[in-house]
Parts: sequence; structure tokens; C-alpha cells
Amino acid sequence: MKRQGRHETARLLSDLIDNDGAGAWPPKCNYNSWPEPLRPYKEIYLELAPSLPSAQPSLDDDVNQEKRKQYRSRMRKLLSERVDIIGVEKLMIAVEAENWDVFPRDIFNAFYCCIAVCRHAYRWATIPVVKVAQTEKIVEFPPELEVPWPYLQRAFGVEADSGNNTANVLHNFNEQGERIFKINVGMSEKITSSEDAFFGLFYALEVLALPIYYDIVRAIICFEEHDSVSCLTHLQNITFRLRHLLRVFYDGLTASRVSREVWLSYIQGFQGWGVGRMINGEYIKYDGLSGNHVLIFQALDAFLGLDRYLSDENMDRYIPARQRDLCVAFKEFSFRHKLRGPMDCQIEDEFKKMVNHMKLFRTAHRTRVMPYLEQPAPERLTMTAGKSVLEGPDAKTALKVLDGMLVTRLKQTV
Repeated sequence: MKRQGRHETARLLSDLIDNDGAGAWPPKCNYNSWPEPLRPYKEIYLELAPSLPSAQPSLDDDVNQEKRKQYRSRMRKLLSERVDIIGVEKLMIAVEAENWDVFPRDIFNAFYCCIAVCRHAYRWATIPVVKVAQTEKIVEFPPELEVPWPYLQRAFGVEADSGNNTANVLHNFNEQGERIFKINVGMSEKITSSEDAFFGLFYALEVLALPIYYDIVRAIICFEEHDSVSCLTHLQNITFRLRHLLRVFYDGLTASRVSREVWLSYIQGFQGWGVGRMINGEYIKYDGLSGNHVLIFQALDAFLGLDRYLSDENMDRYIPARQRDLCVAFKEFSFRHKLRGPMDCQIEDEFKKMVNHMKLFRTAHRTRVMPYLEQPAPERLTMTAGKSVLEGPDAKTALKVLDGMLVTRLKQTV
């Protein structure tokens, strides 16, 4: 394995794991032994969590606005009373100066999640998401949620005011694989079990993805060293592991595990965003979380030489820099279109199998996700977490546009 340290893809993968991952992947997150100034954040979120969801969402804008006003007022009050914002910023400055001794990376990851989830809770201030929240343009966050945010974003190289799949999903698991910040505390078993199953699925995918990343690196190195036999072995490993990974997705996103009746209102909405801020005289709106943020699918597309789904702007907004850099390298060193040697037919066959797996995945994703998005949610406007409110005279028209985007991406997977 010594030779891998000399290759750019190996260096970037190690950098991702050692730094963003705090020595592991999915990222290691420590929810114990936080520095004193940070502890109130976790306590406040957990204290307010039961007041966030409602079993029966109201259709009355005034009622919803009052509930949101009360939630925000309580959070502002608790943050103001309990958080030592000067102490928090001192820790942020120390990290920016690379002083990780006072703020270890595994705690930093957990704190990133805590602030991201608190910001989403304050942004919506109720579950399910309601129309009066969706029509907001700008949210004035408490200083306790604003001051640490740019430090966290700069550390991970992302720009958006909202969170992302890494901060809100992967970082929300401790080292025992337990989710810390839940959003439907006190709700029915159908809701809470669906929430756990849905987000647990994304974490499980990255657990299974790590050996694939290693095999991609090894396949690239072996190809460049003209070791076709070993290269083929690593590609066969990827194909085998990918089949298993996608099986976990197919088995996990089913109505029996993630209820269609509750997903749209109680699980998806909270991960959205749809508000922005004025920057240099221009209004910039940000979106929320999306399945397109998931590293394994970006990495596979890159290795297969496919164009990215997300624009450069959205990559910079939502995808941590080290993940972006790794995928850029996977595409740069992709050898799928450089095959010339005597064993290359077998290597090409493995690439074809990977493409077919991704086609099947994108077909299944489309057929699985649309019934979830088509569920009635009269308390809100038609919205996806990753695209915000969808334009159209009705839900059916709006979702047709989204379905068209899924079809387009499927056609691009060749």
C-alpha cells in the first residue's frame, strides 16, 4: 500500500478521512466532552425538540405563525441566556488557526451538526413545514447561530446558509451509530421509526461506500502501472460492493420501513431551506439537503467519467471541499475511455456493469421517490428539500418538472 501514498487520489482520500472524517468514514462524531461554551447548544435543541412537531398540522396561517413565533422566541431566549458567545467565537478562532488541541475534529463535526440542525429548527420553527414559513424570504437568526456558522462553513469549504448531507445527516450519528438530534420527538411510532429508517439509510450507504473508494483508488493506480490483472480485480470488487450497496437502498426505501403517509410532512420538509440573504446588493437564495449531496453517487459518476449533476455553484454551496476535490480527481484519473490493452475488454465489461447498476438505481429512485412526493400535504406548497418550492399551477405540474429532471439524469448515465 506504500505506493498509494504517492498518488493524488490516495492522498485526497486520506485527507478526507483524516481531516473531515476525524480519522474515520463516515465521519467520526463525538457528542461527549464538549468544551464548556458549546454544551448549551445541544441542551437547548433537545429541550425544545418536543415542541417542534405537531400531530395535527393546522391549515390556519395565523395559528401557524403564532406557533412559529413562540418557538423562535423560546430558542432566542435560551440561547441568549445560556450561550457564552465570546467563548464560542474564541474556540472558532482557535480552530481557524489550526489549533485542534482545544477543539478536536470529532467534536467539531458534532458541533457542526448541532448548529446546522438548530438553524433548520429555527428556520422552520414547526413540523410539518407550513405555507407561511415557505413564503419567507430572509430569516434573521440569533447571533448564537450566526457567529459560529461562517467558521464552520469555511472549515468545510461550503458557502450556503443551510446545511448539507454531511452536516445534517452523517454528522448526526455518534460512534455507536445512534442518531442524536431527532426532529419528531413525541410523535407516533410510524413517524419516529420512518425518520430513523430514512436517515439511517444514508449513513449505511457511506459505511458500505468506504471500501469502494479504496478500490477506485487502487484500480486507478493499477491501471497507470499497467497491472491489468489487479486493476480488473479491483473493478470486480467495486461491481460486487455496488450491487450490495444498492440492495441496501432498494430494501431500505420501502413503504414498510419509511411510511409514504408521513415522509413528506414529517421527514422531508425539515431538511429544506428556501430562504436567503442580501449579498452585495443581490438576493441569494439557498436550498436545503438533497440526495445529490451523497458522496458515493458523486464519486461513482466521476469514476465513470460522467458529467456532474450539480452545477459548479451548487457544488461550492453544498458539497464540502474535500469531497469535491476527491471527485474531481476520480474523474481526472478515470480510465474508462482510455482502454487499449489485451485485457481491456474484460475491464470495459466491468465498467458496463457499473453503469447498468447506476441506471437501475436511477430508475428505481425515480419510481420509489415520486409516490412519496405525490402524497397530500395541504399545509404546505409543493416543495422538495433540495429544490425548495417548485413552480407550477398545481402539485402535479410541479412534480412533472422534477420527474423530467430525473429522466434526464437517467439518460445521461451511459
